[in-house]
Amino acid sequence: MATEQIQKTDEEWRAQLTPEQYDVLRKHGTERAFTGKYWNVKQDGMYRCAGCGAELFSSDTKFDSGTGWPSFTEPAVAAAVETRADNSLFMRRTEVVCRRCGGHLGHVFEDGPQEAGGLRYCINSCALELDPK
Repeated sequence: MATEQIQKTDEEWRAQLTPEQYDVLRKHGTERAFTGKYWNVKQDGMYRCAGCGAELFSSDTKFDSGTGWPSFTEPAVAAAVETRADNSLFMRRTEVVCRRCGGHLGHVFEDGPQEAGGLRYCINSCALELDPK
């Protein structure tokens, strides 16, 4: 998949994103559990990157993990996201980022539904925009 990379200055990102989106997408922040707009949404559609609009996750793979963040078993397009080692906050985690703009989306864990591959993509609501079906 040939995807054009999005390159913007810090000032351009600040102008485009809300303060919360900027903190999460550009500064690797995390919204508080059970506060994001999509953690409990059941609507059908495609979840896109709030930074660049790339298609990231389908509602078909969304599930209630009980964690307070939107959770998915897999990306809609595997090449749309990349994972990186994240050893911040004295923890070993795997960060999930948008391949197109480099925005921090959340983390992936190995405690998802076993019948769907066992992964849980735990994604910040403010890093997403839902495009309803």
